[in-house]
Amino acid sequence: MQVRRDYYEVLGVVHDASDEEIRKAFRRLAFQYHPDRNHEADAEDRFKEVNEAYQCLCDPSKRRTYDMYGQQGTEGTSFGDFGFGGLGEIFETFFGGAFGESRTNAPAQGESFRLRATLTLEEAASGCIREFTIKRNEACADCRGTGCAAGTSPLRCPECRGSGQVRRTEQSIFGRFSHVVRCPRCGGAGTTIPTPCGTCKGKSTVVMARTLRVDIPAGIDTGGSIPLRGQGSVGSRGGRTGDVQVVVEVLPHELFTRDGLDIHCELPVNFSQAALGADIEVPVLGGTAHVHVPANTQTGEVVRLKGKGIQEQGGRRRGDQLLHVKVTTPKKLTREQRLLFEELAKTLPAD
Repeated sequence: MQVRRDYYEVLGVVHDASDEEIRKAFRRLAFQYHPDRNHEADAEDRFKEVNEAYQCLCDPSKRRTYDMYGQQGTEGTSFGDFGFGGLGEIFETFFGGAFGESRTNAPAQGESFRLRATLTLEEAASGCIREFTIKRNEACADCRGTGCAAGTSPLRCPECRGSGQVRRTEQSIFGRFSHVVRCPRCGGAGTTIPTPCGTCKGKSTVVMARTLRVDIPAGIDTGGSIPLRGQGSVGSRGGRTGDVQVVVEVLPHELFTRDGLDIHCELPVNFSQAALGADIEVPVLGGTAHVHVPANTQTGEVVRLKGKGIQEQGGRRRGDQLLHVKVTTPKKLTREQRLLFEELAKTLPAD
């Protein structure tokens, strides 16, 4: 069983500390360890420990019991009885939304989009063009992003006087506290729109369908991406425009397997071609090529075609095509072929 630290030690106060000293210590430590502000690994545990100590010592009856009997006398009155969610609400009131609401007034980046391009191996090797249609938020052309009807302009909010924030005084378990919150009238913008634009209804943005033409470079592979900076939705409150990212997926090929810049495929040859050698026409990306199979070639040997692989994306290197030889056995022989093989068999060694 884990032993809890002394509550006075947790808050950093002496045993005869006044209620005000305990309150101040809690305020300081709760602010220091609140998980929305402190991202250290033990911050949440410390925050809970501070709250548990305060919940005991701020109550005169619980504090007397604790001073007489220690933590055994306060079982059932720890942090768990209060709940992290409840504390969050009080902390929000206590500190005036310092870790939540005020952030929403900052410039916000517009929505970004992640698109998928499915390519054949040939398209990935040579590069291609793809078009995508997205629906994004754009600044309203009629009001030029102001949200106001023609001939009008935003007015300074009379409630917050343009600051976007107002001060509120509220009663909490800690007493009366004054804190700053987002202005409820203007939503933190600092301005109001007396006559909204008829097109965007005062929102300053409209949804538009746009077709993006994407140049996919030669040599790209599955997992590769093409970033399109600033092609997403417009930001709010002066935030930057979002981006578009096109992620590539290359489909499996019927004949070829890609390995980096190299291409692998099977090269079936018959018995006579493998034994005597032969010049064979083979498929390569974008066409065909001639390859020489040396005499006495065995199944599993590899014939390399230099420079017939994938062009390096953005570079000069080019991979090879590797042909994996597979000596095939005829599934059906004519009578003449069978006689010839029988004669040949008599001349071959047993092993």
